[in-house]
Amino acid sequence: MFNNIGVPGLILIAVVVLVLFGKGKVSSLMGEVGKGITSFKKGMAEGTKEIEEAKADEVKPETKDKV
Repeated sequence: MFNNIGVPGLILIAVVVLVLFGKGKVSSLMGEVGKGITSFKKGMAEGTKEIEEAKADEVKPETKDKV
């Protein structure tokens, strides 16, 4: 369905959205999308870090003190 949109179609859609919602509303919406993407990337990095730390803890051999 969306295979034949092309650049002119995307420009038309952008103009219609801008007219319907106004510059301020679109700008604030894009700001919120940017914040969401940043938050998602931060969460993914933290999750990856936790997984790597858990794997590192599993790999460490436990040494017993020989007296």
